[in-house]
Amino acid sequence: MYDEAPERDAAIEDDTPVQEPRLWQGNGWTAKVIKNEDDDGWAVAMIKDGEPEPALVGPWTMGRDKKNPKPLDQAAFNTLVKTASEVIRRHEQQLHAMLHKSTVVATGQGELKVTLDIVPDEYEPYALLTAFDEMGEQVAQVRVEPTFKLSPASAYGWIENDFRAPR
Repeated sequence: MYDEAPERDAAIEDDTPVQEPRLWQGNGWTAKVIKNEDDDGWAVAMIKDGEPEPALVGPWTMGRDKKNPKPLDQAAFNTLVKTASEVIRRHEQQLHAMLHKSTVVATGQGELKVTLDIVPDEYEPYALLTAFDEMGEQVAQVRVEPTFKLSPASAYGWIENDFRAPR
C-alpha cells in the first residue's frame, strides 16, 4: 500500500494559478510576455484556456532597466483579460452578423420577417431562408445558396413567388 497524500498535494499545486513576472494565469486566461520578433521590445500574448492561438497580442512595457520587460501584476493581468475578452466578443458579434441577416417585408397579409442563416459547412455550405409572421410563427423555409443576398427586394420576390426557392 502507498501513501496518496503526495499525489493529492501535487494535484493541488497544479491547480494553483501561475503568477510569475512573464507568465500569469487565472480566470481562464494565460498572459505570456514574449520577445517581440520585429524589434528589441516586448509583447504580451493573451491565450484563452483551451485555445491554440492567442486572442490578443500587443506591445508590452519595458522595465526600468530599459532592457527587460516590466513584470506582470494582478492589475495589468485584469486589464489584459478584459481587453482580450472584448476582442473575442467583438469577433463573435461580427461572425454572427455575417452569418445571420434579417429584413421585414410588408405584405397584404401583414409584415413578414425574413431571415437568412448561413451554415458555413466546410464541404457543403448552405443557407436557410425563413419567413416568420407577426406572431413569430414560421411561415416558410427553403434551403438556398450561402451566397444568396438578402434584401427587402429579394425577400419580397421570394414571398411573391409563393416561397419557392430562389434560383
